[in-house]
Amino acid sequence: MDQATNVLRLSAERLYAHELEALTAADAGAKPPGWRLSPRAVLTFITGGEAGGVPIRPKYIGNKRLVEMAIATLLTDRALLLIGEPGTAKSWLSENLTAAIYGDSSKVIQGTAGTSEEHIRYSWNYAMLLAQGPSDQALIKSPIYRAMEDGGIARFEEISRCASEVQDALISILSEKTISIPELGRELSASKGFSVIATANTRDRGVNEMSAALKRRFNIIVLPAPSSIETEVDIVNRRVAEIAASYELQAALPDEEAVRKVVTIFRELRGGATLDNKEKLKPPSGVISTAEAISLLTGSMALAASFGTGEIADEDIAACLQGAVVKDEEKDRLVWKEYLDNVMKKRGSEWRSLYNACKELNG
Repeated sequence: MDQATNVLRLSAERLYAHELEALTAADAGAKPPGWRLSPRAVLTFITGGEAGGVPIRPKYIGNKRLVEMAIATLLTDRALLLIGEPGTAKSWLSENLTAAIYGDSSKVIQGTAGTSEEHIRYSWNYAMLLAQGPSDQALIKSPIYRAMEDGGIARFEEISRCASEVQDALISILSEKTISIPELGRELSASKGFSVIATANTRDRGVNEMSAALKRRFNIIVLPAPSSIETEVDIVNRRVAEIAASYELQAALPDEEAVRKVVTIFRELRGGATLDNKEKLKPPSGVISTAEAISLLTGSMALAASFGTGEIADEDIAACLQGAVVKDEEKDRLVWKEYLDNVMKKRGSEWRSLYNACKELNG
């Protein structure tokens, strides 16, 4: 079996390798030091277009100017910080920008409460350290260290989930573009092309405020939630199709009506009001994002493929809706019940089957 077909999730540079090859071949623009593509070719890769007769699928659907600003930031000595609510494609944009510019999106630090300064700078193989003292062989390089060596881009996911003192370990790296290694009596200076793309979630629990000093080292771009229902439906359709193909789900893709219903429910619960603004709603405790909608529909496909006819039924969507909305059993069950009775029930025959399936599950 081809190794690529046996991988659960391909990186962006492997998933879209044919597009990157076409863009590279057709790219006549000037390439900055360390870049695989010119800025205009990177923009085409992210927002879609054509290169040498090869169609380039859009990776980010939204304000094109924001993508241009992100690319322009990476041309300077400033790092890039993408901020937004969950599901606004921060990580997806970060990965695809890195794949297009550097060709390797694997140098990643995942920010958590357990992330330490060693994850940002370097650590040691302590068995070798004790046996032979500090040496290059005992040094364990962080993703940022390796990106500095190679003149590449390191990604720092969910930076605000790290403790503030850990975040601040980045300040000297982003300012001086060096890492001091006193144990070896030297320092590492970043090669041309080095940068960092960080993401931060504005609504997640456990967020640590970034210091003003660290924020000054970043150009900050706020990624908004999809502005219209049509945009969100388009995003959901595209990503569900891609994920379903990757996981080889043996079910038909959801039809337009099913996607629109799910997106409508999510937008209303997220916004705290019906789309026509005639009725205020209580939002659930969890995050009702575009990413959740995509996950819900792929989960519905898995249910339909494994235990149904292969066509998504309202019962499949209802089961996944229950899990997506009711995160806090006590509070969210009441919120969901009110939405079902006060909104969905009144929407007529087109919604009746989904309403009945949801009502049965919510008790």
